[in-house]
Amino acid sequence: MARLELAPEILQDFDRILAHLAQYEVAEAPARIAGIIAALDTLRHSPLIGRPLTGGLRELLIGRGALAYLALYRFLPVAETVFVLAIRHAREAGYRQLP
Repeated sequence: MARLELAPEILQDFDRILAHLAQYEVAEAPARIAGIIAALDTLRHSPLIGRPLTGGLRELLIGRGALAYLALYRFLPVAETVFVLAIRHAREAGYRQLP
């Protein structure tokens, strides 16, 4: 089983998601965040589940349709670690600027 490491900037992503949900008074905001966290935990057991991108990155689709989010991550098999780099809503234009 792989280790799961979240980049410190993930907190900014969750803040942005929560602000958006609060702006539109989404009642199930805690459930959406819990769903994202549960999906990220899946990466511990299946780190290659996300679609491959360039540069060794992968992208995990979380949810469907208007409720979908994307998690950008990298799996390092040698270290048996999944590094989650960013999370965004599927309809957002792109990920925040990565360090």
